[in-house]
Amino acid sequence: MDRGKRPSNLFGNKNCKIYMGLKDIIRENALAYLPAKSLFRCTGVCREWKLQISTPFFAHNQSNCFQSTSGFFYQTTSGVPSFMSVDPMAYGVPDPSLSFLPEPVDIRSSSNGLLCCQGRTGYRAYYVCNPVTKQWKKLPKPENDHGADPAVVLVFEPSLLNFIAEFKLVCAFKSELDGLEFEIYSSQKGSWRTSGEICFGNHVLSPKSGVYVNGTVYWRSAYGFTSFDLTSERCQFHNPYYAFGGVFGSMNGKLCVADLRGHRLVLSVLSNTHSNTMQLKSKAKTWDQIQHDNITDVVGANNSWKYNGCIKYIGGDIVLAQNGSTYSSYDMKKKTATTLGEFDVGSNSAIVGYVNSLVEL
Repeated sequence: MDRGKRPSNLFGNKNCKIYMGLKDIIRENALAYLPAKSLFRCTGVCREWKLQISTPFFAHNQSNCFQSTSGFFYQTTSGVPSFMSVDPMAYGVPDPSLSFLPEPVDIRSSSNGLLCCQGRTGYRAYYVCNPVTKQWKKLPKPENDHGADPAVVLVFEPSLLNFIAEFKLVCAFKSELDGLEFEIYSSQKGSWRTSGEICFGNHVLSPKSGVYVNGTVYWRSAYGFTSFDLTSERCQFHNPYYAFGGVFGSMNGKLCVADLRGHRLVLSVLSNTHSNTMQLKSKAKTWDQIQHDNITDVVGANNSWKYNGCIKYIGGDIVLAQNGSTYSSYDMKKKTATTLGEFDVGSNSAIVGYVNSLVEL
């Protein structure tokens, strides 16, 4: 039998992807990389797109594909939560005031589409929510007193293997043994646990400075910064290389400190996390300064930036700069800036970066 003349069904199969139209190609391969607000508009394109976007599997896929900083949550001078969008046409939430939560809250932390808030009544419970879907969870009461302004950090890393968001909440609190202790909430176990690690010494942390980077939580302290490794649950105190100004953030999986000196944006990246264990007079660098940008040229700001400007956030390629009540975002990769406008941000408000994600709680 001449098998070489047998007709192939490969090119006759109309379900083959080479026969997909542009609409179907976008639905299968591009939609998951869009932010939540843009996806809600896409549901009006056709019935197939609406069904695709509304499935739990798509929400799970989108939370893994889209992880760009979309804006910033903050609180106004009256204490009401609000949202500052990097691009209002693309990014947004239906209820920036978070009125869907059962009580008024203070914003504490954010991680990959999830937002951590704290209630103002009773034992001041922690809430973790997705502002896009309005899904929320109330956490049980911690075992320890976290203080009036807790140094708490939300940790959520999307995973293709986990369809339900598994997150942790890490809080550093003052120990009765003259030091710092750490309490950890695990959504997988649904309970709090106090770590056996104690960081002795008079470490006064800046509560709103906490940031999670590559398995470790970092906080600013009065004379340096403190780190807590979530795997080994070991704490370290680090002396600063940089000036005492600036804001903590993450860039390329490393801790970064961003500061505005004059008209220039100065970035310092933690390159050696074991500097405390090295021999004296070692020439190994703890911090690397990797970028100096003249932010005035890009933002188009006046000379007041030299005296009043400051950096409020850095994450990935996005920097948020403040000059009085005016806020601007700067994309370090594209070398472009956008004036976001004037915002009524409270003097003691945390400003946390937010990812416009469909992640399910």
